[in-house]
Amino acid sequence: MITLYGIKNCDTIKKTKKWLEAHDLPYEFHDYRVDGLDPQWLQKVIEANGWETVLNKRGTTYRQLSDEQKADIDAAKALTLLSEQPAMIKRPILQKDDATVIGFNESTLKEVFC
Repeated sequence: MITLYGIKNCDTIKKTKKWLEAHDLPYEFHDYRVDGLDPQWLQKVIEANGWETVLNKRGTTYRQLSDEQKADIDAAKALTLLSEQPAMIKRPILQKDDATVIGFNESTLKEVFC
């Protein structure tokens, strides 16, 4: 079973759900706002993929941070920011067994999950 992490109103999450359904891939959706965010899970994702991959700097939430908040980001600071503002986590994050895919890339999704 694939676990899809994100926020239900996100267009990329909607696109990912459609892609999974079109490929008959069963999934469970975990909404950070509804289901919460496990800090230990987030820390593991950051350790495995790098905070630069997990932190979405293109989103509105990140852009609204103060210059002080954006300064000197490292893994620990990223973990704190992402825990406080899960909307800054790059979407989607898909996990199945030991495989993790961050972001929507159709060829990567096919390679990993099909």
